[in-house]
Order: sequence, then structure tokens, then C-alpha cells
Amino acid sequence: MTTQNNDPVVVTGMGAVSPLGVGMDTIWQRLLAGKSGIVRNDRFDTSDFACTIAGLVPRKDTDSNGFDPLDFIDAKDIKKMDLFIQYGLAATEEALKQANWMPESEEDRAATATIIATGVGGSPIMAQTAVTIAEKGPRRLSPFTVPAFLANLAAGWVSIRYGFTGPIGAPVTACAASAQAIGDGLRLIHTGEAEVVVCGGAEGSVDPLSVGGFSASRALCTSFNDTPEQASRPFDADRAGFVLSEGAAILVIEKLSHAKARGATPLAILSGYGTSADAYHLTAGHPEGLGAQKAMRNALKMAELEPAAIDYVNAHSTSTSVGDSAEIAAIAGTFAGRGKDLMVSATKSATGHLLGAAGALEAAFSVKALMDGMVPATLNLENPDAAADQFDLVPKVAKKKPLRHVLSNAFGFGGVNASLIFSKAE
Repeated sequence: MTTQNNDPVVVTGMGAVSPLGVGMDTIWQRLLAGKSGIVRNDRFDTSDFACTIAGLVPRKDTDSNGFDPLDFIDAKDIKKMDLFIQYGLAATEEALKQANWMPESEEDRAATATIIATGVGGSPIMAQTAVTIAEKGPRRLSPFTVPAFLANLAAGWVSIRYGFTGPIGAPVTACAASAQAIGDGLRLIHTGEAEVVVCGGAEGSVDPLSVGGFSASRALCTSFNDTPEQASRPFDADRAGFVLSEGAAILVIEKLSHAKARGATPLAILSGYGTSADAYHLTAGHPEGLGAQKAMRNALKMAELEPAAIDYVNAHSTSTSVGDSAEIAAIAGTFAGRGKDLMVSATKSATGHLLGAAGALEAAFSVKALMDGMVPATLNLENPDAAADQFDLVPKVAKKKPLRHVLSNAFGFGGVNASLIFSKAE
């Protein structure tokens, strides 16, 4: 399957909620300015936890560009959904408004697919439900308990709110989930099953269950509790684990001909997608990045591009030694012979790791990079890992550079690999 270059799939709308704020323009400007969204975790009492920091979506009462669910959701509905659904609805509203896609005909609604991924789903409500049963008994549970935490209900709420009756899905493939959601959307358009796809991911799992579980596996950073903004440091020799974060990002994609026919503005071309399995280890990628290489090469093949055509890689790198090293090995293997001419940065240094929503947020950053000719920096890069330093890691400060093609990676537990390629829209 190729990109059908005479009528490529394009991005026409984007929306996001992240630790850097609400709204793509705000998030992007703060990212380029080198702001960090990592803060002390005040979501719950962390006194017994090794990790006391997180990438929290700011509240509107403390940040004018923060999140208030009442801006997007009726008060009576908020209690029916966990945070990941709330974030997903907010990001979708922004994306659809930018795309100007609010179909009223049954035909257009049936031609619209909804693919919104998550890595964990509603773990805060699942954790609280266990406490409620233990302390008060099962009769005290809300009838909305299960619909509030089911992983597919971000997609379900979006579909119901806007009347989209096309294909619906929710990849749950750990931290590759939302990149796969975008790839699934691309395939639905290529096969003719949908004309427009609302795709991306949502996550809201900064809760005791997730923080405790990831801490037990020694995956979270515990070395910078007193200086949260320094904690996420991909490619740096002093990296010490990832920072758990939350948020959502949604893209609206469609064929160029469909966009032109209705007067929509293409933001970028979604030119390639590749995915693979490592079949190697539950939580670690192959040390040589073999599965990741396959995903990147598959994306290049679909886009009908040579490795030399890629100007910038938005790396998945989460700030773990094993993961970062495997990805650098994969990039080096895929882009053999490239050096400082290839820009490779990790925006998780500013946002932390949004788990199942990370791939979509970084895809949106890739589109913005193409649009503005700006490459976001890798923050906290004081002592670059020698293997990574073969590339331009864009340390600390964003760089201006005309871009034609950008590759965005997303990898997850279970050996899931996904790569997306975006190309500049003429």
C-alpha cells in the first residue's frame, strides 16, 4: 500500500491537551520556548511513593490556558467519565473546529471513522472502585463505573457526541497506541472504509495505581523529585527513568481531494506508516532496535521515500537507558551514513510520557514542525550519550530549519513499534 501520491491523505485539524496546557497553539509555543510541563505531583498524597513528580495537565484556575472540563462537557456528564475521556473530548473539539468538519448529513457521518487509543484507560476510577468496595461495599458503586473506565469509551463518547457512524476503534497497545490509531485511520481511508478519520489518543492515569506500578518496575525517574523540570532527560547520560504524564491529542485526516472539495486547509501530508513487533521482551525493545528499524523502513516504503529524505526524527525516547539506547541503535541502522545532518529530538523532555497518547501528541508536534520550519529542542541535555551524539539532538534550544519530511516514532511494552511520516503540504 502506497500513499497514492496523486491524492494523498492530509491532516486538516489537530487538537491537544497536555502538561504544557490546552490548545495546540499554546502547547507549541511553550514547547518552542523550552518550557517544561513536569511538576510536583499534587494529584494525590505521594509521601509513600518513590516518585513524587508528574506531567500534569494544568488546571484553568492556575493557568489561563489550563483545563476545565466544564469548557467542553456538560456538568451532568462529567461524573460519567474518567479523565482520559474528558481530555479526549477536549482535544477532539479543537481538532474538528480547525478542520471545520461538523457533518450533518447521514452520508458524511457514516463516512467518518473514530479511532482513539489509550494505553491504560480509566485507571483512576478502577483504583478508586477497589477502595470503595473494600471500605463501603459494592452497593455504593455508581452505575457509570464501568463506562467511565472502559478503554474504548473515549472513542465512544466522541462518536456519540458528533453522530459519527463510520468504523470505530481503540487500539490499546501501550505507548504505541495512538500512533497505531493514526496508522489505522490512514488504512481506513486507503481501503475506502472512511473518508474522514478522527484519530489519536487519550490518557489520564497519573494515579496511585500507575505511579506505584511503574515505580515497582523501576521505570519512573526518582532522582529529580526536588527539581521536576530537570527529570525528563532523553539521550542524557544522567537520565534515570521516564516521567508519567497525561493528556490527549487528536488529528483529523482525509484525502486531499476531499479536503479541497469542502474548502479545508491541508496542514501536512500523512505520507507513511509502518508497524512491527519485536517478539523479544515484555518491557524492553530489542537492543539493536530491529523491530523499530522494521517499522521505520515500512513507513519509508509506504511514503516511497529514501532514508536520506527525512530531515527530522521526533524520537519516542522516554529517558530510560534501555529504551533510548535501543531507539538510537534503530535510527542509526535505518539512517546509516547520516550524522549531524539528521535532527533527532525528544519532546518528552518537555512533556513527560503520555503513555498511549504520546504518539499522537508527537505526531502533532511533527506536523507543527513542518508547518513552521521549527524543530523543538531536547531539554536537559547536559551530557549527551555518546551513541546518540552522532545526530543533531537539538540540545536545549529549538532550531529553525526548512523541513520536507519528518518521522515520528512510538514504541510500547510488548514489543509494539509504530512509525509515522509526515510531509510538507504544498
